[in-house]
Amino acid sequence: MNLTEEDLLGVLSLIIWCLTLFALVKYVFIVLNGDDHGEGGTFALYSNLCRHINLQSKLNLQNTRLESDVIMPYCMTRGSPLRSKTKNFLERSSAAQSLLTFVVLLGTCMVIGDGALTPATCVLSSLQGIQSRSSKITQDHVVFMAVVLFILLFAFQRCGTSKVSFSFSPIMVLWYATNVSIGIYNIFTYHPSILKAISPHYIFNFFLKNGTTAWHLLGAVFLCITGAEALFADLGHFNKRAIQLAFSFVVYPSMVLTYAGEAAYLVKHSDQISNAYYSSIPECVYWPMFVLSTLAALVASQSMISATFSIVKQSTALDCFPRVQIIHTSSKHEGQIYCPEINYILMILCVGLVVGFKGGVELANAYGAVVIWVMIITTCLTTLVMLVIWETNIILVTGFFLFYIVTEILFLSSLVNKIPQGGWVPFAISAFFLTVMLSWRYGRNNKSTYEAEKKMSLGELSQILSSGTIYRTPGVCFFCTDLVNGIPPIIRQYIKHTKSVHEIMVILTVRTLTIKNIPPEERLNAGKLGSDGVYRCLVQYGYKDSMSVEGDDFVDLIMGKIREQSETVIEKQRLDSAAEKGFVFVIGRTILKPNLQKNKWLARFTINYLYRFLQKNCRSEVSALKIPQGKTLQVGMVYEI
Repeated sequence: MNLTEEDLLGVLSLIIWCLTLFALVKYVFIVLNGDDHGEGGTFALYSNLCRHINLQSKLNLQNTRLESDVIMPYCMTRGSPLRSKTKNFLERSSAAQSLLTFVVLLGTCMVIGDGALTPATCVLSSLQGIQSRSSKITQDHVVFMAVVLFILLFAFQRCGTSKVSFSFSPIMVLWYATNVSIGIYNIFTYHPSILKAISPHYIFNFFLKNGTTAWHLLGAVFLCITGAEALFADLGHFNKRAIQLAFSFVVYPSMVLTYAGEAAYLVKHSDQISNAYYSSIPECVYWPMFVLSTLAALVASQSMISATFSIVKQSTALDCFPRVQIIHTSSKHEGQIYCPEINYILMILCVGLVVGFKGGVELANAYGAVVIWVMIITTCLTTLVMLVIWETNIILVTGFFLFYIVTEILFLSSLVNKIPQGGWVPFAISAFFLTVMLSWRYGRNNKSTYEAEKKMSLGELSQILSSGTIYRTPGVCFFCTDLVNGIPPIIRQYIKHTKSVHEIMVILTVRTLTIKNIPPEERLNAGKLGSDGVYRCLVQYGYKDSMSVEGDDFVDLIMGKIREQSETVIEKQRLDSAAEKGFVFVIGRTILKPNLQKNKWLARFTINYLYRFLQKNCRSEVSALKIPQGKTLQVGMVYEI
C-alpha cells in the first residue's frame, strides 16, 4: 500500500479518536468509577454486582449469601424500577447467572494471558529498533536479549513491587517528556499541518478511499489503545484520581503528539513505515531513546505482572482458583504481593512466546486479540453496573453499550482473520486457565453440595454428646469447615472414630466475600449451637484481606467473641478454663468419588483427574490460612457424589 498524505491523516485521525473515545472517555472517566473500594478489574465489577444481586447458581464464584448480609453496609442499595427489573431477571434466571459468571472467568483468564503477552510484545518491539543500526544484528540476537531481560525481570519479582518499581515514575516522566519533544520537533520540521487530523472526517475519507484495506488495518490501529485494560486491572496499586489526572494531562496529550510527530515524519519518508517510531527519532538522541524505550517497556510489563498477581489472589480468595502461595512484599500496601507459581508460569509463557514467534506479526495479532476480548467483556459488565448500581438513565446506558459494543466488534472482526496468524494464542492460554478454574469450581461446588445434603442436625449432635459414651477432651477444638449453615458430616466421622469431643468445640468457617475489605467490626460472628460446649464462629474476609488464623491473638479474639454470647457465669468460667488448657485446629481432608450411575464420563473425568490433580498439587488449607502446624489435626473422609 502506497501511503499518501490523505492516508496518513486518516490513520492518525483514527488513532486520535480511538485514544479519546476508548482510553480517555471509556476507561478513565467511566470504567474506573466501577472500582470496588479502590480495586479494579473484572472481579471488581463482578463483586459490585454480587453485593446488589443474590446470585445462587452452581457456577457462581460466591453462592453462599446469608440473610444477614443485606443489612451490612456494603450490601445496602437504593431502588428504582429499572434496577429492580434487571435485578429480578438476573436473580430468577440461573442461565443468566451462569453466563455472567462464565464471562467474568473468561475475562479473568484473558487478563492473565495478557500478563504474558504484554511483556513479550512490549519488550520485543522496543528491542527490535536496534536492528536499524546494523544489518549484522539479526532477529535471533533480539530474541536472545529479550529472553535475558525476561529472566531478570521475573527473577526480581520476589523483591516486591515497591523495590522493583522504585524508578518507575522518573522513567515514565522522562519517556513522555522526550516523546513530546521529539513529536513537536517532527511536526514543525516535516509537516506542521498534520494536526488537522483531529477532524474525524479524515477517517471517513480513509475508509471511502481504501475500503477493505482500511478495514484490515483496524487491527493494527487497535494496538495504539492496548494498555487501557491494564490501567483498570492494576487500579489497586494507584489512586483513581491520580490516574485520571495523569492520563488526561500527561499521557493522553503526549501520545497524541508522539503519533502526530511520526505521521508528520512519514509524510516525507513513507518508505520507513515498518520502523516508524525509531526512524522518526533524530540521530543524535537515538541511543538514549532506545534505552529509555526499553526501560518504559519493562515498566509496562511490570504493571501487567503485578495486576496478574492481584487477579490470581482475588480468584483464590473467591475459591475459583487452586490455592497458591501469596507473599505480601510490603507492610504498608496490602495490594503489593508476589505469587511464585504464577511468576514462573508467566516467565515460561513469555519466553515461549518470544522464542516461538520470534517477534513477528503473530505476536502483535495475539496481543490485539486478547485485549479486544477483555474490552468487550468490560463493556458488558460496566453496562450491568450502570443498570443495577449506578441507576443511569436508560438512554445513556443504551448509548454507551451500543456505541462501544459495535465499535469493539468492528475491531474484533478485523482481528478474526488473524486467528491462524497468532491470534489463537490468547485463546489457548485462556482455555488452559479456564479449564483449571472451571474444574476447581466444579469440584468445590460438589463438595459444598454434599456437605449441605449430609450435614448433621443439631438434634443428632446433642444426642451423641448426651449418650455418655463420648469422652470430653480438655481444651478447645476449632473444627474448620466451608459449610456456613449447619454441622459438616466430617464431624460425624471424627466423633465416630475418636469417640471423643473437646470440652469446647467451635465450628469455624472462614468465608471470603466478593468485596475488597471487611470492616473489623463485621469480621467475626459467633454464637452457641445449643449443644453442650458447642459453638459456631463465622470469620469473614474480603478478597484483598490477609487471611490468617495464626497466633494466640486470633484464638483470644474468637474466645472473647464467644464469651460475649455466654449467658451464665459458669459458662464463662468453663470457656476460660478450656482456653487455658490449649487448643487444636481440626482440618477436614475430603476426597471426592463420583458415583458411576449418577455421573456421566465428563463429570467423572473432571473429578477423578482434573480436580484431584489440582487438589493434590495446590497448597493445603492449613498453609493458605496460616494455621499453626504444630496444633493441627487432619481428618479424612470420602465424599461419594
